[in-house]
Amino acid sequence: MRDKFLRWGIVVVVVVWAISLLLKTYYWIPILLTLIYALGIYNCFQTKHAILRNFPVIGYFRYFFESISPEMQQYFIERETDGKPFPRNQRSAVYRRAKNISDTVPFGTQLEVNQRKYEGIKHSIYAQSPKEELPRVMIGGDACTQKYDASLFNISAMSFGSLSDRAQMALNRGAKKGRFFHNTGEGGISPYHLEGGDLCWQIGTGYFGSRDEEGKFSPEIFTKNASLPNVKLIEIKLSQGAKPGHGGMLPGAKNTPEIAAIRHVTPGVTIISPPSHSAFSDAAGLLRFVQQLRELSGGKPVGFKLCIGDTKEFEDICVQMNVLKIYPDFITIDGAEGGTGAAPPEFSDGVGMPLEPALIFVNRTLTLFNVRDKVRIIASGKVLTSLDILRAIAMGADMCNNARGFMFALGCIQALRCNTNNCPTGVATQDKMLIKGLDVTDKSERVYHFHKNTLHTCNELIAAAGRNSYEEVDATMFMRGDEFEHLADLYFPDTLGNFQEFKSKY
Repeated sequence: MRDKFLRWGIVVVVVVWAISLLLKTYYWIPILLTLIYALGIYNCFQTKHAILRNFPVIGYFRYFFESISPEMQQYFIERETDGKPFPRNQRSAVYRRAKNISDTVPFGTQLEVNQRKYEGIKHSIYAQSPKEELPRVMIGGDACTQKYDASLFNISAMSFGSLSDRAQMALNRGAKKGRFFHNTGEGGISPYHLEGGDLCWQIGTGYFGSRDEEGKFSPEIFTKNASLPNVKLIEIKLSQGAKPGHGGMLPGAKNTPEIAAIRHVTPGVTIISPPSHSAFSDAAGLLRFVQQLRELSGGKPVGFKLCIGDTKEFEDICVQMNVLKIYPDFITIDGAEGGTGAAPPEFSDGVGMPLEPALIFVNRTLTLFNVRDKVRIIASGKVLTSLDILRAIAMGADMCNNARGFMFALGCIQALRCNTNNCPTGVATQDKMLIKGLDVTDKSERVYHFHKNTLHTCNELIAAAGRNSYEEVDATMFMRGDEFEHLADLYFPDTLGNFQEFKSKY
């Protein structure tokens, strides 16, 4: 292709120039062709892209279609039940609830209900009337003097830097109106988190917002921020489900001077938090750090977030709870399916325990060590729908956090460009031009409505199951496709097996 381009390209350019000169018009056509031919010559001799070297000029179409492949997948290929990490039908439900319009669907389910992966709730013929009051959960143990009455469903950790200023403002205003908390993420407390909504301040391994000049934890700076009335809880981030064992990552394109000033780092460079904390190095140190933060904050609830990996390490934390008599007020369990703005694919795809087995393990382990009644469990990791929330509670959670659902409420279209600073909806970017498209007043209302309508559907589901309260939600409410297969085996025995049995007799 390269040789043909060089040989025939010059012929076409000469012929077009000759025709244009004879006609004494349309000079823009040969000029354009000359520029394209010059670009093709450059393509032939550059060494970075083999496609362009072998297919001058037309090779650019490959890169163009690759750049819009997520949109092509969504608009022309994806079915209602397709799409990763969230299918279209789930995203559509969030959009409708956020807009406070009907979330009903016509004609019946599109799911394969006879498949093993199907999950559903066992309804009762003695269904209850759903309650209007949205559920709440009290957080705070005996050592906590400022207990917090939390919503069952809250905004999970997303830092300013990962999300835009307007996105954070809309989230916080929505949290204020709906009386649920907004997790700051490990990037620290920004001015855009202070719109009146309750905050869960997350302390990551980089100690952003509570670090000294050397990047170490500073009790003095921490106390100053922890005393803010908006801060209701403090969460120590040990690991994140989408990249456990890997520090948080802020691409340099998103690290603006404003963000760098909040985090006390150098602007314009990619910031990777350390993989572990410098303030402690073992289970006993972690619990003493919990106690220290609780004292420095004036008795506010303090807990930690982690994705379960080596189960022995969590068991050791439980042992030390009883030895030291120090108990976190809550533990946030993040599943390996959790989201992130930027992570190496091997970490997102191959590290960490999924949420469901992690919740079961943590719940049983805390019970085994007789500390379950002292600690609240928060589930985080792809908890998007009302069914997801109830499933997490059935597996042992007391309440749930979600990030990507609230991003959808802000207008996120799952463009999968969070790590490029080119988010087309202005949610996960620091590009001022793109951010202007996000209206804070409108999106804050959508955040509020998404939260309210999701929990209202939770109330409807437990009422349909004949339960009166969330304390009655357990695994017996749920059914799975493998149960149907077992029933089918009972009522429709294997024909071949019967034939073999008949043959052996005769």
